[in-house]
Amino acid sequence: MSTKPVYIASDAHLGGVAPQREEAFLAWLAHAGNAASRVVLNGDLFDFWFEYVWGVPRGYDGVLCLLREVVDGGVPVTLMGGNHDWWGGRYLREEIGLEFLQSPVVRDYAGFRTFLAHGDGLGKGDLGYRALRLLLRGRATRLAFSLLPPAVGDRIGGRVSQTEDRWGVSSEADKDRSAALEAWALGKLRAEPELTLVVLGHTHIPRIVEVEPGRWYVNAGDWVRNQTYLVLEAGAAPSLRRWEG
Repeated sequence: MSTKPVYIASDAHLGGVAPQREEAFLAWLAHAGNAASRVVLNGDLFDFWFEYVWGVPRGYDGVLCLLREVVDGGVPVTLMGGNHDWWGGRYLREEIGLEFLQSPVVRDYAGFRTFLAHGDGLGKGDLGYRALRLLLRGRATRLAFSLLPPAVGDRIGGRVSQTEDRWGVSSEADKDRSAALEAWALGKLRAEPELTLVVLGHTHIPRIVEVEPGRWYVNAGDWVRNQTYLVLEAGAAPSLRRWEG
C-alpha cells in the first residue's frame, strides 16, 4: 500500500471564481497528483456542471485534461457531486476516469474511517434549499434540462450560481450554515463510534475540531476565498493546510 497521504479539497467553483484562484487550484491539483496516493474533491469542483444529451459544459478543458493526467498517472480521483455539480455522470466516469459520487459514503482514507459528504441538505435549517433540491434533482427536471443545447443550459446555470457573491468575507448566513453542519457532524460522530472522521464542505469556511482523542470533524474550506485543503496521513492527526503555491 502507498505511504503517500490522501489530499481532500472542496468548493473550487471553477468557472465562477477569479482567474488567479483557478490557476492556484490547478497548480495544487498538479502537485497533489505527485504528492498524494488519492485525491478527493468533495463537491462543487465546477461552478456548474451538467451532462446534456448534446455535450458537456464549455470552459473546463484545462481541469479536465489535468484530471485525466492525474488518473492516468496512477492516482485515483474521487469527485463528490455538490449542489453546483451533482449532475455529472458517464462523461466524468468514462472519459475522465473519475470516481463520481452522488451521495455520501463511508470510506477508509489513510487509516481514518471517514464519512464523506459535500454537506448541502445536512443539519438543521436550509428548508428552502431542501425543497428546491428535490425539484432540481428530480428525474423529469433532469430529463428536460438535458435536452437543452449546452450553451443555453450553461447560461441558465451561470445566472443562478451566485458564486461571485461569496468572493468577499463570510456572511452571517455562511456562518450559521457552518455552525449547523458542525453540530450535525459532531452528532454523527457521537452516534457512530466506528467513525473516526467526518469530512464536509459546502460552507466555504475551513474548520477542524477534535471531538475526542483520535476523532475529528473537518470542513476542508474552499478555493473561492481560502485555498485550503485537508491532508490525511496514516498515524498522524488530520492537517488542514492553506495552499501558498
